[in-house]
Amino acid sequence: MKRARTLATTWSAAEKFRWEASMEQQGPSPQPLWAKTASFQDAVRTLNTLQTNAGYIEQAKRRKGDPQAQLEAMVLYLARSGLQVEDLDRLNIIHVTGTKGKGSTCAFTERILRSYGLKTGFFSSPHLVQVRERIRINGQPISPELFTKHFWCLYHRLKETKDGSCASMPAYFRFLTLMAFHVFLQEKVDLAVVEVGIGGAYDCTNIIRKPVVCGVTSLGIDHTSLLGDTVEKIAWQKGGIFKHGVPAFTVPQPDSPLAVLRERAQQISCPLYLCPPLEALEEGGPPLTLGLKGDHQRSNAALALQLARCWLQWQDHQGIGELTASRLSLPRQLPLAPVFQPTSHMRFGLRDTEWLGRNQVLRRGPLTWYLDGAHTASSVQACVRWFRQALRGRERPSHGREVRVLLFNATGDRDPAALLKLLQPCQFDYAVFCPNMTEVSSTDNADQQNFTVTLDQVLLRCLTHQQHWSRLAEEQACPAPWTPPSPEPEGPASLLLAPHRAHTHSTGSLVFSCISHALQWISQGRDPVFQPPGPPQDFLAHPVIGSGARVLREAAATHVLVTGSLHLVGGVLKLLEPSLSQ
Repeated sequence: MKRARTLATTWSAAEKFRWEASMEQQGPSPQPLWAKTASFQDAVRTLNTLQTNAGYIEQAKRRKGDPQAQLEAMVLYLARSGLQVEDLDRLNIIHVTGTKGKGSTCAFTERILRSYGLKTGFFSSPHLVQVRERIRINGQPISPELFTKHFWCLYHRLKETKDGSCASMPAYFRFLTLMAFHVFLQEKVDLAVVEVGIGGAYDCTNIIRKPVVCGVTSLGIDHTSLLGDTVEKIAWQKGGIFKHGVPAFTVPQPDSPLAVLRERAQQISCPLYLCPPLEALEEGGPPLTLGLKGDHQRSNAALALQLARCWLQWQDHQGIGELTASRLSLPRQLPLAPVFQPTSHMRFGLRDTEWLGRNQVLRRGPLTWYLDGAHTASSVQACVRWFRQALRGRERPSHGREVRVLLFNATGDRDPAALLKLLQPCQFDYAVFCPNMTEVSSTDNADQQNFTVTLDQVLLRCLTHQQHWSRLAEEQACPAPWTPPSPEPEGPASLLLAPHRAHTHSTGSLVFSCISHALQWISQGRDPVFQPPGPPQDFLAHPVIGSGARVLREAAATHVLVTGSLHLVGGVLKLLEPSLSQ
């Protein structure tokens, strides 16, 4: 990597500017030497040396700096990178914020518009397996080669244009935001769907001055240290993406935060509309099929349809769906968005939407993995409803026992005890906790590296999660209505790390040092894809771990819910779906 950096500095800024200009005008051409010598992994490792979102949150807690100044600094970074805020107008942006469902809403919106034959850009966060997932063209992560080219070009340009006005290099998320804008402009997308990182008003994506349309998904409590500790304060932050004269849409919200959104919109003459439920758009036609499972996705799909239709209308596109009369009667504080008949393109887009790690199911022999990156109270509630509904609809084995396992982690300023309490109705046999690291050492996997925490810190947090779970199990101490207690003295109860009470449903709880070790214990070699070599040392560290292993090996079916963190889900996907790392 050192050699790549040295070679890179032999290129002058003027040479790089000329090279990029030729790329735009002439299409693909030979890369300069400095771009050829640096690998994708070099780029990701260098990116990781920048401050991550987690680090930014911790820094903001300590410094409580001026958020407006941070936004102004982003404008300076953009200028140093060779762009002005006016250049972003060419991207025809759909800007989306919210507490939960904003990634799914963006995915629905992008897929609908792509079904019209449009070339789409899509910027989202976080990534699950590889960082290049955050920047997509036509639904696909940009290639390692394209990522590497744009990364080093932007990195060296910022290095060479540093001055005393701000830090020489933007933080991790800001850098990727700048890079996404450059990629989308150079790839000449017809539109860009941009998901807000945190909040809205002071998020670095909010240097966008003229989006085509804005959207606000369901609001709730999250990132309280940055956004405020009430849903009204959070609504104020989210409404910060509204722009004068730019239409905006939101889903039904509680009255108080909805009033805040309405006031924010009125202050700057932003026309804000309330999305009718999906049922209203299905009247008089066949029901809509969604590629993303879970009842809560219907609200996200309804918002996506309005965003896509508004964008198409702005482009004077003819196929936007005929307006229909609706018997819908809702008490509302906002004008109702159009009720229309979704077109075939819209239907196909909703049906074909894919968004990994959200209500995702992987069936592998006797194991079924349920993956959902829910990390707020309301999203975990939705996750529990989805999981329990999926179990009700499953095909039960004709003989043998079914086992339920929770794999959980939570990060940031979230309340793990509250989230774990919401998961208790799922009646798990085992609760497994581990950090968001695929392996104890992630030096060979730059995409999963996190320099902002130590192994000791994340393991202590996992132990705290385990203690919360044990206390909740003690407090609940209710009979299990769905499965008989194990007659074996070395059954699941023997793994319980809190006092066991007779005639109660016992949940064993364990902590592993990484995701790989946790998956090895849960799967017991029965997942035909995940077949790591040899047992890890963790397996020898707990005196009763073998008894639980026997239960898992003999189970007719094992249902594993992975939730609490999108980063955890991403690490699990990396191991269960190796093709995602290709």
